[in-house]
Amino acid sequence: MPSHIQKLVSEGEHQQLDFKFGVTDSKKIARSLAAFANTDGGRLLLGVKDNGAIAGVRSDEEFYMIEAGASLYCRPEVHFEMKEWEEAGRTVLEIIIPKSEEGPHSAPDKEGKYRVYVRVNDQNFPANGVLRKVWKKQASAQGVYIEYGPVARMLLAYLEVNESITINIFRKLTNFSMPKCEHILADFIVLNIIRLNYSESGVYYTLHPDFNPNSPMP
Repeated sequence: MPSHIQKLVSEGEHQQLDFKFGVTDSKKIARSLAAFANTDGGRLLLGVKDNGAIAGVRSDEEFYMIEAGASLYCRPEVHFEMKEWEEAGRTVLEIIIPKSEEGPHSAPDKEGKYRVYVRVNDQNFPANGVLRKVWKKQASAQGVYIEYGPVARMLLAYLEVNESITINIFRKLTNFSMPKCEHILADFIVLNIIRLNYSESGVYYTLHPDFNPNSPMP
């Protein structure tokens, strides 16, 4: 019967699972910890290569680097649980990060600037202004209301024809400021009318697959 670690490795890396051969930079690992905490939580398997091969933890220092990443370089601190497993004669550390209610958590980027990160599939991305506004609206007791006026009709019509839109295109179409465009897109996301998507080339917005253009607006 496969062991706990073998079962996890068989899943491959995904939104809630990441493999780490080793940890050499507390600031870099802090970005992964913050991304998991900000999104759906997840697990880091330390001592596992990207291809799933069991390499084992190379030194006790790696655990302390994760601890430093969580406590010193995540703002606020990210809490985690650590379990130690023996697999094929090698030690694998399972770092379990729950979805946080204390965030959003930020961590330093490559230039040392603190940014909020999210986990999308098997990658970490900086959260943009729209997503941060979505979090605030979702946490607020106030409801979200959209006036089905010219801007709303234009946005939906554009997405029906073009499938996706970026915030820069939306700004050009509306001539609105960046904060106002972020606010409008966030409202549409909270109401599950459009969806925010991340890719290597940037962030874009599409109609939510469950949204029916012919149904009444919320």
